[in-house]
Amino acid sequence: MTTTEDGAVTPALQLKDVSKTFGSVLALRDISLHVDPGTVTCVLGDNGAGKSTLIKILSGVHQATEGHLYVAGERHDFTSPREALGAGIATVFQDLATVPLMSVWRNFFLGNEPLTPLRTLDARKAREVCREELLNMGIDIRDLEQPVGTLSGGERQAVAIARAVHFGAKVLILDEPTSALGVKQSGVVLKYIRQAKQRGVAVVFITHNPHHAFMVGDRFYLLNRGRLTNEFVKGKVEREELVQAMAGGAELEALAHELESA
Repeated sequence: MTTTEDGAVTPALQLKDVSKTFGSVLALRDISLHVDPGTVTCVLGDNGAGKSTLIKILSGVHQATEGHLYVAGERHDFTSPREALGAGIATVFQDLATVPLMSVWRNFFLGNEPLTPLRTLDARKAREVCREELLNMGIDIRDLEQPVGTLSGGERQAVAIARAVHFGAKVLILDEPTSALGVKQSGVVLKYIRQAKQRGVAVVFITHNPHHAFMVGDRFYLLNRGRLTNEFVKGKVEREELVQAMAGGAELEALAHELESA
């Protein structure tokens, strides 16, 4: 963790006045946020809020039309996801980028397999490291040979999180990791988000669920139609206040009044 001359913590990730247009369509406008090391920063928004565009800018898929992105205080202009990954930003998308019929340990090392001195796959080392890293995150999968597609949704998310942490992610971006999961499996994923935070990783949790966000978040940004509308900090916001802000606040009350009058 680095600090400035006045003792302030240097954000692991920061956006300053970032906007993104696609032709005449303004997808994001003047987005400024920061993510500190060892914290969970939640970005909340409904469908169409701009979450997907924001994720793609952070992960190097898209480039901002205006504004700047900083990693550990240094400005970056990523032109590809590989560049973002090289700077320590790992993104776990909803599809998880796994091969369902391939074993757990092969998916853990997919594209980064350890090799023997003869440049062949070192399967023994791969299995040992995979099991050790999963256990370090509190994940106990008995059979690493089983196809990853046979795991539950929460377990697959957990493997993807452990993989990103193992390969040196300083910033971990999670794209709606609990959106398709039940209550129990969502709890599994939230547990491993806390584990990543405790290991010093800066987590960006993208979600439309304020209840899940409140359970793990340290800072909350609300995104609506490409703009940040609210910012809250843990300890200074109640769950219902966050839910109300996410639901639209005054707009929701006006809609309820309109329905009652109909």
